[in-house]
Amino acid sequence: MHAVAAPLALKRDLLTGTEWSPAQLRDFFRLATEMKARPDRYRTVLAGSVFVLIFEKPSLRTRVTFETGIANLGGTSTFLDHTAARLSEREPVRDIAKNLERWVQGIVARVFAQETLEELAANANVPVINALSDKFHPCQALADFFTLEERFGGLRGLKLAYVGDGNNMCHSLLTIGARAGAHIRVATPAGYEPDAAIVAESKRVARETRGKIEIVRSPEDAVAGAQAVYTDVWASMGQETESAAREKAFAAYQVNEALFEQAAPDAVFLHCLPAHRGLEVSAGVIDSPRSIIYDQAENRLHVQKAILHTLLT
Repeated sequence: MHAVAAPLALKRDLLTGTEWSPAQLRDFFRLATEMKARPDRYRTVLAGSVFVLIFEKPSLRTRVTFETGIANLGGTSTFLDHTAARLSEREPVRDIAKNLERWVQGIVARVFAQETLEELAANANVPVINALSDKFHPCQALADFFTLEERFGGLRGLKLAYVGDGNNMCHSLLTIGARAGAHIRVATPAGYEPDAAIVAESKRVARETRGKIEIVRSPEDAVAGAQAVYTDVWASMGQETESAAREKAFAAYQVNEALFEQAAPDAVFLHCLPAHRGLEVSAGVIDSPRSIIYDQAENRLHVQKAILHTLLT
């Protein structure tokens, strides 16, 4: 069917990114590279498969790339809009999962609570993919590190600085970055650090891969010499009432020209989008030639096709 070797056996769900070992991650990136370079070889790998996309939160990149990716692989998808009502409001998540497993071959869920995903996965005998939760965003982080591998030729020892909120995006960069052997420095204000258990697990994996995880307070310390500088919104979806307080707390954490100049000469800027120019990042940085935000967005498609292929074939 295709030239690339089959990846190592994986668990059938992708809920956090911790399901994959460093070796499995390397296999996954090789598959994503092959699928991006030779898309015609994969046009029918999901022929006859139907997927449901359940979204409690709005989406541009995640929805379009999953729907397009499924179609590109020969499958079809059904979208369930739960932005007006949470998944469990009409009937229990367990019952939803038990129904869906009778009809579809996979569930892609973008939700508020990580527990919703875990309940879906525990009750559905089909793969469940985390398309974003309050705790993790593995599809985005996989696309980010795939993009960095394309740019720099490898990930082991790559220096990535994350500046801002210790949120779901930060958690997934730590989780995937540790498995890739990257060196990650996270700078957050006091009280906004990433989850301590996720940091500890990432440090444990990093010791195996010769990666490094550091949590610091100073944005300048994080960015100094970094090859990649990453930020995200200061108030995630569901935190809108905290926006004013967060803008005050994060005022010194904007990725602007002065901060970005302290990175390596060949450094690139990343953001998962949507972005707020003038808040977490200046327009001069995000719109500069060193910004690779649209490469990241493009690679969401290729990486998500590889996720679907890996979990369902």
